[in-house]
Amino acid sequence: MKSVVCYGDSNTWGYATVARPDGRYSHDERWPGILRTELGTGWMVIEEGLGGRTTVNDDPVEGLERNGRTYLLPCLLTHLPIDVFVIMLGTVDLKARFNKTAWEIAAGVGALVTIAKSAAVGRSGGAPEILVICPPETRTDLKQFADLFTGAYEKSLQLARHYEAMARQLGVHFLNAGALVKSSTVDGFHLDPPEHTVLGRAVAAEIRRIAGES
Repeated sequence: MKSVVCYGDSNTWGYATVARPDGRYSHDERWPGILRTELGTGWMVIEEGLGGRTTVNDDPVEGLERNGRTYLLPCLLTHLPIDVFVIMLGTVDLKARFNKTAWEIAAGVGALVTIAKSAAVGRSGGAPEILVICPPETRTDLKQFADLFTGAYEKSLQLARHYEAMARQLGVHFLNAGALVKSSTVDGFHLDPPEHTVLGRAVAAEIRRIAGES
């Protein structure tokens, strides 16, 4: 059985924009669950989403455990061997308190990609295939989160080109989620259920291509 690890923030965790128990979409609703269904029984899909996860920054407000860099290597070693590592992070880095440019956010993802490439967690001690997903841009209206995400919309529009350039430089695969789905009007940066379905299916198609199954 092949394995894919989905490493992300609350949009990978399945933060619900509509009423759900515990505020979280069910396993079969969130995009890694859609991915699991689409790939079928030959694949193990491992969900590693955490709300508030940054790329490489400690968060003085929400907690140091939100740093995507410090958890990454233990995560990878836990799940080896890994065939495909999928990473979708960067939305949290748009928070005003981090004061980062779009280029710096992409560079943070690049730092995580570099760790994943060099960690020897693929088959036979090699590197897994890596798929970088650029998250969709935020909405202009971020509702009650507007102050938290001051300036986020403008920066989010710039992410895709920086992510794509970083992925090309590091020799990994790239998918622009913003070309496929839109952030919810409910809060401006999470995904509604139909968007999870679209994204999960698109990621499945890309992984089948990467694995030579399509």
